[in-house]
Amino acid sequence: MKSTDREIRKALHKGKLSELKKKFTETKIIEELGLCQGEVRIDLVAVNGYLHGFEIKSESDDLRRLPTQIEYYNKILDTITIVIGKKHFNKIKEIIPEWWGIIVAEKNLPNKKIILSQERDCKINTKVDAMLLVQLLWKDEVIDILKEKNLYNGLSNKPRKLLWSKLVNEVSIDSLRFYIRSKLQSRNNWRFP
Repeated sequence: MKSTDREIRKALHKGKLSELKKKFTETKIIEELGLCQGEVRIDLVAVNGYLHGFEIKSESDDLRRLPTQIEYYNKILDTITIVIGKKHFNKIKEIIPEWWGIIVAEKNLPNKKIILSQERDCKINTKVDAMLLVQLLWKDEVIDILKEKNLYNGLSNKPRKLLWSKLVNEVSIDSLRFYIRSKLQSRNNWRFP
C-alpha cells in the first residue's frame, strides 16, 4: 500500500517536528511556504536558529518538479530534508545535493502506520542568495528593519525591489538571516499549526 503526502506529513509532525519543538522551544512550523515570490512552495519549514525545509515525496508522487524545487530551495533554505516513500530512495540519491538530509517513510503493513527512518543527516547550505532570502519578508517588515538600521531615509513609497536591494547591500547575510527568522517567528496567526 502506497504512502500519501498526508500520512507522511502527520508522521513528521508527530516525530521529527515535535522533537525540534522540544529541543528549540522557539521553533515555528510553516506549512506550504511560498519561495521566490510564489515560484515554488516547500511543504514544511521549521523556523528556529535555521530555516529548515522539509519536502515530501510520497510513493504516490512523481519527481518531475523536483529539479526546479531543488534549484529554488538551495538558494534560500539553511538546511533541507527530503522525506520520501521508499520507492524513490535510489533515484533521490542521484538527484539531490549531498548536503540535503534524507528521511524514508515506510508504511507498516499490519497497522498502516508510517515509520520514518533518517537515512542521511542534512548539512548547512553555504550558498544562500541574499536577494531571494529577503523576499520572504513582507514590505512592512522590510521597512521596520531599514528603520531600525537607520537606512530608511528617502525610501518612503519606494517599491519592494528597491527596499530589498537596500537591505541586501547594507546588511550582512548573517544579520539578514537573523532578521528573517525573527520576523517569520513573530507573525501571529499566519500558517502556524
